[in-house]
Amino acid sequence: MAQIQPSKPRRKALRYGVPVAIAGVAAATVGLVPALADAGDPDLPKITAEELVAKMAKSDADQVSGTVKISTDLGLPSLPGGSGGQGGGPFGGGGGGEEEGKDGEGEKPGAAPQQKLTQLASGEHTLRVAADGPDKQRVSIVEDAAEYSLIHNAGELWAYDSGSNTAWHAKAPAKGGKAGTEHEKMPELTPEKAAKRALEAAEKSGTSASVDGTAKVAGRDAYQLVLTPKDAPDTTVGEIRIAVDADNGAPLKFTLTPKSGGKAVVDIGYKKVDFGKPDGGTFDFKPPKGTKVTEEKLDKKFDEKRGKAHGSQPDLSGLDILGKGADWNKVARIDTGKAGGGPGLGGIAKGEGLDKGEGAQAQKLLDSFTDEAKGDFGTGRVFSTRLVNALMTEDGKVYVGAVTKDGLIKAANADAK
Repeated sequence: MAQIQPSKPRRKALRYGVPVAIAGVAAATVGLVPALADAGDPDLPKITAEELVAKMAKSDADQVSGTVKISTDLGLPSLPGGSGGQGGGPFGGGGGGEEEGKDGEGEKPGAAPQQKLTQLASGEHTLRVAADGPDKQRVSIVEDAAEYSLIHNAGELWAYDSGSNTAWHAKAPAKGGKAGTEHEKMPELTPEKAAKRALEAAEKSGTSASVDGTAKVAGRDAYQLVLTPKDAPDTTVGEIRIAVDADNGAPLKFTLTPKSGGKAVVDIGYKKVDFGKPDGGTFDFKPPKGTKVTEEKLDKKFDEKRGKAHGSQPDLSGLDILGKGADWNKVARIDTGKAGGGPGLGGIAKGEGLDKGEGAQAQKLLDSFTDEAKGDFGTGRVFSTRLVNALMTEDGKVYVGAVTKDGLIKAANADAK
Protein backbone atom coordinates (compact mmCIF):
# COMPACT_ATOMS: atom_id res chain seq x y z
CA MET A 1 0.00 0.00 0.00
CA ALA A 2 1.32 3.44 -0.88
CA GLN A 3 1.89 6.12 1.70
CA ILE A 4 0.47 9.63 1.73
CA GLN A 5 3.40 11.63 0.47
CA PRO A 6 4.02 14.75 2.60
CA SER A 7 6.32 17.60 1.70
CA LYS A 8 9.81 17.25 3.11
CA PRO A 9 9.42 19.11 6.45
CA ARG A 10 6.78 16.59 7.58
CA ARG A 11 8.25 13.44 6.06
CA LYS A 12 9.86 12.18 9.27
CA ALA A 13 6.69 12.67 11.32
CA LEU A 14 4.45 10.99 8.79
CA ARG A 15 6.90 8.14 8.29
CA TYR A 16 6.33 7.22 11.93
CA GLY A 17 2.68 8.11 12.21
CA VAL A 18 0.77 7.12 9.06
CA PRO A 19 1.61 3.59 7.89
CA VAL A 20 -1.01 3.32 5.13
CA ALA A 21 -2.58 5.52 2.48
CA ILE A 22 -6.33 5.06 2.37
CA ALA A 23 -6.52 6.46 -1.13
CA GLY A 24 -4.49 3.55 -2.45
CA VAL A 25 -6.73 1.03 -0.66
CA ALA A 26 -9.85 2.53 -2.18
CA ALA A 27 -8.45 2.58 -5.68
CA ALA A 28 -7.32 -1.06 -5.47
CA THR A 29 -10.46 -2.36 -3.81
CA VAL A 30 -13.48 -1.00 -5.65
CA GLY A 31 -12.58 0.12 -9.11
CA LEU A 32 -13.21 3.59 -10.55
CA VAL A 33 -16.56 5.95 -13.84
CA PRO A 34 -18.28 9.32 -14.73
CA ALA A 35 -22.01 9.99 -14.50
CA LEU A 36 -24.02 8.22 -17.16
CA ALA A 37 -24.01 10.04 -20.46
CA ASP A 38 -27.19 11.99 -21.14
CA ALA A 39 -27.80 10.73 -24.66
CA GLY A 40 -31.31 9.32 -24.34
CA ASP A 41 -32.27 5.92 -22.96
CA PRO A 42 -32.55 3.22 -25.64
CA ASP A 43 -35.63 1.01 -25.87
CA LEU A 44 -34.34 -2.53 -25.22
CA PRO A 45 -36.03 -5.89 -24.56
CA LYS A 46 -36.86 -6.56 -20.92
CA ILE A 47 -34.27 -8.55 -18.98
CA THR A 48 -34.04 -9.73 -15.37
CA ALA A 49 -31.09 -9.09 -13.09
CA GLU A 50 -30.23 -12.80 -13.12
CA GLU A 51 -30.27 -12.88 -16.92
CA LEU A 52 -28.11 -9.76 -17.11
CA VAL A 53 -25.53 -11.15 -14.68
CA ALA A 54 -25.45 -14.37 -16.72
CA LYS A 55 -24.94 -12.31 -19.89
CA MET A 56 -21.97 -10.59 -18.28
CA ALA A 57 -20.51 -13.94 -17.20
CA LYS A 58 -20.72 -15.28 -20.75
CA SER A 59 -19.16 -12.19 -22.33
CA ASP A 60 -16.05 -13.01 -24.35
CA ALA A 61 -15.13 -9.42 -25.20
CA ASP A 62 -11.44 -9.81 -24.34
CA GLN A 63 -10.34 -7.54 -27.19
CA VAL A 64 -10.98 -3.85 -26.66
CA SER A 65 -9.56 -0.40 -27.20
CA GLY A 66 -10.88 2.99 -26.25
CA THR A 67 -10.82 6.02 -24.00
CA VAL A 68 -11.77 5.82 -20.34
CA LYS A 69 -12.68 8.69 -18.03
CA ILE A 70 -11.93 8.21 -14.33
CA SER A 71 -13.33 10.38 -11.56
CA THR A 72 -12.53 9.76 -7.89
CA ASP A 73 -13.92 11.76 -4.97
CA LEU A 74 -13.03 10.06 -1.69
CA GLY A 75 -13.29 13.30 0.25
CA LEU A 76 -9.66 13.09 1.34
CA PRO A 77 -8.68 15.80 3.81
CA SER A 78 -6.02 18.27 2.76
CA LEU A 79 -2.79 18.02 4.70
CA PRO A 80 -1.66 21.33 6.24
CA GLY A 81 0.45 23.07 3.63
CA GLY A 82 -0.10 20.17 1.27
CA SER A 83 -2.55 19.11 -1.39
CA GLY A 84 -4.50 16.27 0.11
CA GLY A 85 -2.09 13.65 -1.10
CA GLN A 86 -2.29 14.71 -4.72
CA GLY A 87 1.31 15.75 -5.00
CA GLY A 88 2.77 18.31 -7.34
CA GLY A 89 1.36 16.76 -10.48
CA PRO A 90 0.91 13.28 -11.81
CA PHE A 91 3.93 13.18 -14.09
CA GLY A 92 7.29 14.72 -14.75
CA GLY A 93 8.66 15.25 -11.24
CA GLY A 94 5.66 15.92 -8.99
CA GLY A 95 4.75 13.90 -5.94
CA GLY A 96 7.74 11.83 -4.91
CA GLY A 97 10.00 11.83 -7.93
CA GLU A 98 13.76 11.55 -8.24
CA GLU A 99 14.52 14.08 -5.54
CA GLU A 100 12.14 12.52 -3.03
CA GLY A 101 13.82 9.13 -3.36
CA LYS A 102 17.45 10.16 -2.86
CA ASP A 103 17.61 9.50 0.86
CA GLY A 104 15.61 6.30 0.72
CA GLU A 105 12.63 7.76 2.57
CA GLY A 106 10.41 8.52 -0.45
CA GLU A 107 9.01 6.26 -3.12
CA LYS A 108 11.25 4.75 -5.78
CA PRO A 109 12.22 7.36 -8.40
CA GLY A 110 11.29 7.13 -12.04
CA ALA A 111 8.34 5.39 -13.65
CA ALA A 112 7.67 2.62 -11.10
CA PRO A 113 3.92 1.79 -11.12
CA GLN A 114 3.58 1.74 -7.32
CA GLN A 115 4.53 5.41 -7.31
CA LYS A 116 2.46 6.67 -10.22
CA LEU A 117 -0.83 4.80 -10.05
CA THR A 118 -1.76 5.93 -6.53
CA GLN A 119 -2.27 9.39 -8.01
CA LEU A 120 -5.39 8.09 -9.75
CA ALA A 121 -7.06 7.94 -6.33
CA SER A 122 -7.98 11.63 -6.53
CA GLY A 123 -9.50 13.89 -9.16
CA GLU A 124 -10.31 13.26 -12.81
CA HIS A 125 -8.11 11.47 -15.34
CA THR A 126 -8.30 10.37 -18.96
CA LEU A 127 -6.91 6.97 -19.97
CA ARG A 128 -6.35 5.26 -23.28
CA VAL A 129 -6.72 1.50 -22.88
CA ALA A 130 -6.25 -1.54 -25.09
CA ALA A 131 -6.34 -5.29 -24.52
CA ASP A 132 -5.88 -8.35 -26.68
CA GLY A 133 -6.58 -11.28 -24.40
CA PRO A 134 -4.90 -11.95 -21.04
CA ASP A 135 -1.32 -11.50 -22.28
CA LYS A 136 -1.47 -8.08 -23.93
CA GLN A 137 -2.70 -4.90 -22.28
CA ARG A 138 -1.82 -1.24 -22.40
CA VAL A 139 -3.00 1.65 -20.22
CA SER A 140 -1.89 5.23 -20.88
CA ILE A 141 -2.71 8.07 -18.49
CA VAL A 142 -2.97 11.24 -20.55
CA GLU A 143 -2.16 14.69 -19.19
CA ASP A 144 -1.76 18.07 -20.90
CA ALA A 145 2.02 17.91 -21.25
CA ALA A 146 2.91 14.28 -20.54
CA GLU A 147 1.77 10.67 -20.75
CA TYR A 148 2.39 7.70 -18.50
CA SER A 149 2.00 4.24 -20.04
CA LEU A 150 1.92 0.71 -18.64
CA ILE A 151 2.43 -2.08 -21.18
CA HIS A 152 2.12 -5.83 -20.66
CA ASN A 153 3.15 -7.94 -23.66
CA ALA A 154 3.67 -11.69 -23.34
CA GLY A 155 5.42 -11.57 -19.97
CA GLU A 156 7.24 -8.26 -20.43
CA LEU A 157 6.13 -5.37 -18.22
CA TRP A 158 7.05 -1.82 -19.15
CA ALA A 159 6.14 1.55 -17.68
CA TYR A 160 7.17 4.82 -19.33
CA ASP A 161 6.84 8.40 -18.09
CA SER A 162 7.30 10.85 -20.98
CA GLY A 163 7.48 13.83 -18.60
CA SER A 164 10.69 12.64 -16.96
CA ASN A 165 11.85 10.33 -19.80
CA THR A 166 12.15 7.44 -17.35
CA ALA A 167 11.09 3.81 -17.75
CA TRP A 168 10.51 0.81 -15.49
CA HIS A 169 10.93 -2.77 -16.72
CA ALA A 170 10.28 -6.23 -15.28
CA LYS A 171 9.42 -9.69 -16.44
CA ALA A 172 6.09 -11.00 -15.20
CA PRO A 173 6.59 -14.06 -12.98
CA ALA A 174 5.78 -17.40 -14.56
CA LYS A 175 2.24 -18.62 -14.01
CA GLY A 176 1.97 -20.39 -10.69
CA GLY A 177 4.99 -18.53 -9.34
CA LYS A 178 5.23 -17.22 -5.80
CA ALA A 179 5.78 -13.56 -6.52
CA GLY A 180 3.48 -11.43 -4.45
CA THR A 181 3.96 -7.83 -5.49
CA GLU A 182 1.32 -5.63 -6.95
CA HIS A 183 3.42 -5.30 -10.11
CA GLU A 184 2.82 -8.75 -11.53
CA LYS A 185 -0.63 -7.76 -12.76
CA MET A 186 -1.89 -4.83 -14.76
CA PRO A 187 -3.93 -2.34 -12.67
CA GLU A 188 -7.68 -2.78 -12.61
CA LEU A 189 -8.56 0.47 -14.34
CA THR A 190 -11.42 -0.57 -16.63
CA PRO A 191 -15.16 -1.03 -16.03
CA GLU A 192 -14.76 -4.75 -16.81
CA LYS A 193 -12.28 -5.31 -13.97
CA ALA A 194 -14.22 -3.21 -11.48
CA ALA A 195 -17.49 -4.96 -12.32
CA LYS A 196 -15.87 -8.38 -11.94
CA ARG A 197 -14.70 -7.57 -8.42
CA ALA A 198 -18.11 -6.21 -7.47
CA LEU A 199 -19.88 -9.33 -8.71
CA GLU A 200 -17.44 -11.57 -6.85
CA ALA A 201 -18.20 -9.68 -3.64
CA ALA A 202 -21.94 -9.87 -4.34
CA GLU A 203 -21.79 -13.65 -4.71
CA LYS A 204 -20.30 -14.02 -1.22
CA SER A 205 -22.57 -11.58 0.57
CA GLY A 206 -26.13 -10.39 0.95
CA THR A 207 -26.79 -8.29 -2.13
CA SER A 208 -29.91 -7.06 -3.88
CA ALA A 209 -29.61 -6.99 -7.68
CA SER A 210 -31.99 -5.19 -10.03
CA VAL A 211 -32.15 -3.73 -13.53
CA ASP A 212 -32.80 0.01 -13.44
CA GLY A 213 -33.56 0.98 -17.01
CA THR A 214 -31.18 1.53 -19.90
CA ALA A 215 -28.53 4.01 -20.99
CA LYS A 216 -26.40 5.06 -23.93
CA VAL A 217 -22.71 4.69 -23.10
CA ALA A 218 -19.90 5.50 -25.54
CA GLY A 219 -22.46 5.27 -28.34
CA ARG A 220 -23.59 1.78 -27.33
CA ASP A 221 -26.90 0.55 -25.88
CA ALA A 222 -26.64 -0.67 -22.32
CA TYR A 223 -28.68 -2.01 -19.42
CA GLN A 224 -28.13 -0.61 -15.95
CA LEU A 225 -27.49 -3.25 -13.27
CA VAL A 226 -27.73 -2.03 -9.68
CA LEU A 227 -26.18 -3.91 -6.73
CA THR A 228 -27.21 -2.90 -3.21
CA PRO A 229 -25.70 -4.39 -0.01
CA LYS A 230 -28.12 -6.27 2.27
CA ASP A 231 -27.71 -7.15 5.94
CA ALA A 232 -24.58 -5.02 6.13
CA PRO A 233 -25.26 -2.24 8.65
CA ASP A 234 -21.62 -1.20 8.93
CA THR A 235 -20.80 -0.83 5.24
CA THR A 236 -20.26 2.61 3.71
CA VAL A 237 -21.26 1.34 0.25
CA GLY A 238 -24.66 2.61 -0.88
CA GLU A 239 -25.00 1.10 -4.34
CA ILE A 240 -22.94 -0.06 -7.29
CA ARG A 241 -24.29 0.70 -10.76
CA ILE A 242 -22.90 -1.16 -13.79
CA ALA A 243 -23.82 -0.24 -17.37
CA VAL A 244 -23.76 -3.53 -19.33
CA ASP A 245 -23.41 -3.62 -23.12
CA ALA A 246 -26.73 -4.92 -24.48
CA ASP A 247 -24.99 -6.71 -27.34
CA ASN A 248 -21.95 -8.48 -25.87
CA GLY A 249 -22.47 -8.23 -22.10
CA ALA A 250 -19.29 -6.24 -21.46
CA PRO A 251 -19.42 -3.66 -18.64
CA LEU A 252 -19.14 -0.14 -20.05
CA LYS A 253 -19.41 1.89 -16.85
CA PHE A 254 -18.97 1.25 -13.13
CA THR A 255 -20.21 3.73 -10.53
CA LEU A 256 -20.02 3.41 -6.75
CA THR A 257 -22.08 5.71 -4.55
CA PRO A 258 -21.58 5.85 -0.77
CA LYS A 259 -24.37 5.21 1.70
CA SER A 260 -24.04 8.83 2.82
CA GLY A 261 -25.24 9.91 -0.64
CA GLY A 262 -23.99 12.73 -2.82
CA LYS A 263 -21.55 12.47 -5.70
CA ALA A 264 -20.21 9.06 -6.70
CA VAL A 265 -17.04 8.15 -4.82
CA VAL A 266 -15.39 6.28 -7.69
CA ASP A 267 -16.48 6.31 -11.28
CA ILE A 268 -14.97 4.73 -14.40
CA GLY A 269 -16.42 4.46 -17.87
CA TYR A 270 -15.72 4.40 -21.57
CA LYS A 271 -16.08 7.60 -23.56
CA LYS A 272 -15.09 5.74 -26.74
CA VAL A 273 -14.85 1.98 -27.18
CA ASP A 274 -14.15 -0.53 -29.94
CA PHE A 275 -14.38 -4.29 -29.35
CA GLY A 276 -12.33 -5.17 -32.41
CA LYS A 277 -8.74 -6.44 -32.33
CA PRO A 278 -6.31 -3.59 -31.51
CA ASP A 279 -3.57 -2.72 -33.98
CA GLY A 280 -0.64 -5.12 -33.75
CA GLY A 281 1.89 -2.46 -32.72
CA THR A 282 -0.18 -1.21 -29.81
CA PHE A 283 1.66 -3.42 -27.33
CA ASP A 284 5.18 -2.94 -28.68
CA PHE A 285 7.49 -0.71 -26.66
CA LYS A 286 11.12 0.32 -26.91
CA PRO A 287 12.51 3.02 -24.61
CA PRO A 288 13.35 6.23 -26.50
CA LYS A 289 17.00 7.19 -26.76
CA GLY A 290 18.32 8.65 -23.51
CA THR A 291 15.65 7.07 -21.32
CA LYS A 292 16.73 6.15 -17.80
CA VAL A 293 15.51 2.56 -17.26
CA THR A 294 14.98 0.96 -13.83
CA GLU A 295 15.03 -2.86 -13.81
CA GLU A 296 13.17 -4.78 -11.13
CA LYS A 297 12.94 -8.52 -10.52
CA LEU A 298 9.52 -9.66 -9.41
CA ASP A 299 10.14 -12.61 -7.13
CA LYS A 300 10.06 -13.49 -3.46
CA LYS A 301 13.59 -12.21 -2.81
CA PHE A 302 12.66 -8.88 -4.39
CA ASP A 303 9.61 -8.62 -2.12
CA GLU A 304 11.71 -9.25 0.99
CA LYS A 305 14.34 -6.74 -0.13
CA ARG A 306 11.73 -4.11 -0.90
CA GLY A 307 10.09 -4.66 2.48
CA LYS A 308 13.39 -4.02 4.29
CA ALA A 309 14.16 -0.99 2.17
CA HIS A 310 10.73 0.50 2.86
CA GLY A 311 10.43 -0.13 6.59
CA SER A 312 7.66 2.43 6.95
CA GLN A 313 5.33 0.33 4.79
CA PRO A 314 3.14 -2.39 6.34
CA ASP A 315 4.01 -6.02 5.83
CA LEU A 316 1.13 -7.17 3.66
CA SER A 317 1.93 -10.79 4.42
CA GLY A 318 0.35 -10.03 7.81
CA LEU A 319 -2.97 -9.15 6.23
CA ASP A 320 -5.97 -10.85 7.83
CA ILE A 321 -9.66 -10.47 7.03
CA LEU A 322 -11.92 -10.17 10.05
CA GLY A 323 -15.66 -10.75 10.30
CA LYS A 324 -17.90 -13.68 9.46
CA GLY A 325 -20.88 -11.77 8.09
CA ALA A 326 -21.51 -10.31 4.67
CA ASP A 327 -18.41 -9.32 2.73
CA TRP A 328 -19.62 -5.72 2.72
CA ASN A 329 -18.89 -5.64 6.46
CA LYS A 330 -15.45 -7.24 6.22
CA VAL A 331 -12.44 -5.48 7.71
CA ALA A 332 -8.79 -6.11 6.83
CA ARG A 333 -6.20 -6.21 9.62
CA ILE A 334 -2.61 -5.33 8.81
CA ASP A 335 0.12 -5.90 11.38
CA THR A 336 2.82 -3.34 10.66
CA GLY A 337 5.28 -4.99 13.03
CA LYS A 338 5.52 -1.90 15.26
CA ALA A 339 4.03 -3.52 18.39
CA GLY A 340 5.39 -2.66 21.81
CA GLY A 341 5.16 1.10 21.63
CA GLY A 342 7.82 1.63 18.98
CA PRO A 343 7.78 4.54 16.55
CA GLY A 344 4.11 4.08 15.65
CA LEU A 345 1.09 6.22 16.53
CA GLY A 346 1.73 5.75 20.24
CA GLY A 347 5.28 6.92 19.74
CA ILE A 348 4.16 10.02 17.91
CA ALA A 349 1.73 10.94 20.69
CA LYS A 350 4.56 10.59 23.24
CA GLY A 351 7.10 12.29 21.03
CA GLU A 352 9.29 9.19 20.77
CA GLY A 353 12.03 9.60 18.17
CA LEU A 354 11.09 13.27 17.70
CA ASP A 355 12.32 16.48 19.29
CA LYS A 356 9.82 18.65 21.15
CA GLY A 357 8.99 20.81 18.16
CA GLU A 358 8.56 17.86 15.81
CA GLY A 359 6.39 16.04 18.34
CA ALA A 360 4.01 18.97 18.68
CA GLN A 361 3.86 19.43 14.93
CA ALA A 362 3.21 15.73 14.37
CA GLN A 363 0.43 15.66 16.98
CA LYS A 364 -1.18 18.74 15.44
CA LEU A 365 -1.02 17.07 12.03
CA LEU A 366 -2.63 13.88 13.38
CA ASP A 367 -5.41 15.88 15.04
CA SER A 368 -6.13 17.69 11.79
CA PHE A 369 -7.09 14.60 9.79
CA THR A 370 -7.68 11.77 12.30
CA ASP A 371 -9.93 11.21 15.32
CA GLU A 372 -8.87 9.49 18.53
CA ALA A 373 -10.56 6.17 19.28
CA LYS A 374 -10.47 3.90 22.34
CA GLY A 375 -11.71 0.38 23.01
CA ASP A 376 -10.69 -3.11 24.03
CA PHE A 377 -7.91 -2.82 21.43
CA GLY A 378 -6.38 0.11 23.31
CA THR A 379 -5.97 3.56 21.80
CA GLY A 380 -5.73 4.55 18.17
CA ARG A 381 -6.60 7.06 15.48
CA VAL A 382 -9.29 6.81 12.79
CA PHE A 383 -8.65 8.18 9.32
CA SER A 384 -11.86 8.62 7.31
CA THR A 385 -12.88 9.12 3.70
CA ARG A 386 -16.33 8.97 2.12
CA LEU A 387 -15.83 5.26 1.44
CA VAL A 388 -12.82 3.66 3.12
CA ASN A 389 -11.92 4.19 6.76
CA ALA A 390 -8.90 3.01 8.74
CA LEU A 391 -8.18 2.57 12.44
CA MET A 392 -4.48 2.73 13.31
CA THR A 393 -3.67 1.46 16.81
CA GLU A 394 -0.78 2.27 19.09
CA ASP A 395 0.47 -1.31 19.01
CA GLY A 396 1.05 -1.25 15.25
CA LYS A 397 -2.16 -2.72 13.83
CA VAL A 398 -4.21 -1.15 11.05
CA TYR A 399 -7.88 -2.06 10.54
CA VAL A 400 -9.21 -0.89 7.20
CA GLY A 401 -12.36 -1.42 5.17
CA ALA A 402 -15.37 0.15 3.47
CA VAL A 403 -17.11 0.30 6.83
CA THR A 404 -18.02 3.00 9.31
CA LYS A 405 -15.88 4.14 12.22
CA ASP A 406 -18.14 2.15 14.58
CA GLY A 407 -17.69 -0.90 12.34
CA LEU A 408 -13.89 -0.61 12.57
CA ILE A 409 -13.96 -0.26 16.35
CA LYS A 410 -16.33 -3.23 16.62
CA ALA A 411 -13.95 -5.37 14.53
CA ALA A 412 -10.88 -4.22 16.47
CA ASN A 413 -12.58 -4.93 19.81
CA ALA A 414 -13.59 -8.43 18.70
CA ASP A 415 -10.04 -9.06 17.46
CA ALA A 416 -8.58 -8.03 20.81
CA LYS A 417 -10.64 -10.58 22.78
